[in-house]
Amino acid sequence: MKPVIFCDFDGTITLNDNIIALMKQFAPPEWEAIKDDILAQTCSVQQGVGRMFSLLPTTLKEDIVQFLLDTARIRDGFSDFVAFTNERQIPLYIVSGGIDFFVYPLLHGLVEKERIFCNSADFSGETIRITWPYACDEHCQNGCGCCKPSLLRKLAPKGAKTIVIGDSITDLAAAKLADHVMARDFLLEKCRELHLPHTPFTTFFDVIDVLKESEVIA
Repeated sequence: MKPVIFCDFDGTITLNDNIIALMKQFAPPEWEAIKDDILAQTCSVQQGVGRMFSLLPTTLKEDIVQFLLDTARIRDGFSDFVAFTNERQIPLYIVSGGIDFFVYPLLHGLVEKERIFCNSADFSGETIRITWPYACDEHCQNGCGCCKPSLLRKLAPKGAKTIVIGDSITDLAAAKLADHVMARDFLLEKCRELHLPHTPFTTFFDVIDVLKESEVIA
């Protein structure tokens, strides 16, 4: 049985975290305290991200989208990685705490929309409201927003090995369930601290090399 890969988007597929980038560009200073609460795990990702986006007026939508399309950069090797998984028929899902209005455009032409799972945004009010189409299932009480462990349980066939690729606090719950983690930045520190089976990576060429060496796809 082929492994199933669950790959984060912000800070993993992209070089930078797009939510942090747009908050730095458009949000008032109080967004930073909310970010610190999320990282300290004193508020849930769902609560924190919802609060951060509620600081942004919906009139900024076009400016925000254009800013991210102009500044976001895809990590080296990602298109080769997608091609590799397709050639080897390894299931690949993008599971993102990011928001649909920038995740879909940045992945257009790289990954089919039906393999992308992320949060949504409602621009009908005065401020941006985030909605949560992939909220936690009955086994998760973390307030993940886009619940990666719930998606892992739903999408991975019973008995299949699971690989999580990520960089941040939003990947940690899924990383704890995975057979192996490809990690960088905050997630790498947590994998070391918690002794989770993991490999560091810098580019997706590193990920391809690990997959080629892995017995699970031999």
